[in-house]
Parts: sequence; C-alpha cells; structure tokens
Amino acid sequence: MLATCFGILIRIISNSYLNVFQKLLTNKGQKSSVVNFYTYLGLAIAVCFLFKGINTLLIPFVLIMGLLGALGNFFIIKALSIGELSTLAPINSYKPVVALIIGIIFLNEIPTYQALIGIILIIIGTYFILGAKGLINLKALLYRILALIFSASEAIVIKKIILTSDITEAFVLWVLAGLLFSFIFLIISRNKPEIKSYKYQFLLIFAVGVMQYSTNFVFSKMNVSYALALFQLSTILSVFLGVNIFNEKGLKRKLLGSLIMVIGAAFIILN
Repeated sequence: MLATCFGILIRIISNSYLNVFQKLLTNKGQKSSVVNFYTYLGLAIAVCFLFKGINTLLIPFVLIMGLLGALGNFFIIKALSIGELSTLAPINSYKPVVALIIGIIFLNEIPTYQALIGIILIIIGTYFILGAKGLINLKALLYRILALIFSASEAIVIKKIILTSDITEAFVLWVLAGLLFSFIFLIISRNKPEIKSYKYQFLLIFAVGVMQYSTNFVFSKMNVSYALALFQLSTILSVFLGVNIFNEKGLKRKLLGSLIMVIGAAFIILN
C-alpha cells in the first residue's frame, strides 16, 4: 500500500511538471508534433537496451497503445500551446469517467457506489475551475478533450498489456510504439524537426519517463478508473504552476474546484 501511494505521488508530480515543460517548449515556438517526436525518441534511446522482443499476440494491442498514446500526447501539447495550464489541467478529471466506461466493457472493472461519488465530485470540481470568466479557449478545450479520450482509452490497453507481461516490458513497448506513430505524425505535419530548448526537451523526456513508469506501476496495483481518478490530484499542483510560472489568473476559484476534486479523490482512497 505504501509503495502504491508513493507511485501515485511520483506520478502526480511528474505529470504536472511535464505539462510545464511542454508549454515552455511550445511557447518558444517548437511545434507540437516535434515536441511529441523528440520526447519518444529520447525515451527510446534510453530504454532500447531493455527491449527483448515481443509476444506476437501482443502486437495488435501494442500498435493500438502506440497510436492512442501518440495522439493523446500530441493533442495535450497542442492544447497547452494555445491555452492555460491551470485551466486545461482540470479537464483531465473526466479521464476516470471515460476509463470507467471502457474498463467496465473490456476489463470487467465494476465500480462501487463510493467510487462513483468520488468521480462525480471530481467532475463538480472541474466545473468550478472552468467557470472562471474569460479563461476558456474553445479550441484548446477541444484539443484537451480529444487528448483525454485518447489517453483514457490508452490506459485500458496499457493495463491489458501489463496483465500479460510486466510493467517494465509494457513501458518499453509503450515507448517504441509511441515513437513509431509520433514519427508518422511528424512526417504528416511537415514541420521542421528543430529543438528550441535542449534543456526543457531533456527535462520533458525525463518527466514523461518517470510519469509513464509510475503510471504502469500503479495500474499493476489497482483498477484503472480508480488510479486515473487519484491522478487528478495533480490538478492542484498544475494550478499553482500555471499561476506562478505563466502568470495565469483565477487562482482562488481554481483552488476551490481543486479542493472539491481532492474530496472526491478521498472517497476513492477510502474505498
């Protein structure tokens, strides 16, 4: 239990900071497809020695995982390039709901009433955060919704792969499959593969690696929908980072929404 809690904490911190690095890179003019590709490329170079082949039965799942992951990362970077971190981060609160539905269908993960109450509270908290006047960029909101749909669906496939392999193998396959599809997106976009800041790109690669491995670890210990709900605690940190690093507004209202989300997460934890 202690290890799981530590994994959740690491995931929360790394996820918030990787969004900061993504936004810093796009603010410097680096295109979303380029940020996405170099993130996967850096991770692939770091973990390629761990690749020991793949079970042919897993290939369809790995390809689906790679496609969903690359799409999810691409759209979150697109959203952050034109929207506020402290406003967009809470949209991720809907991810447990999407994962809950998919998990019921494919993994037979049946939620309790207490867990459902927690998820509902998280959604209510999101409403308060998005209610801040003048802070909603509709295009950024659309990109963020697409990102959460793809990443929530990806989470189910990751759990499926973990159940038939292990967290390290699933992580390596996630990196390599993501590299394949992010490269395809880069070619389609025809953007110049130029790195605007090597420091932020390196920090992003490190943060994404820590985030995904800790995610896999937590998925191996608990239901996907519950894990994704707990991950939403990163919203509080994202709100502070957005306000302090990017001078975004609406701190009090966003913190109120975040507090409601924390209470919702507490319901899930107590469950």
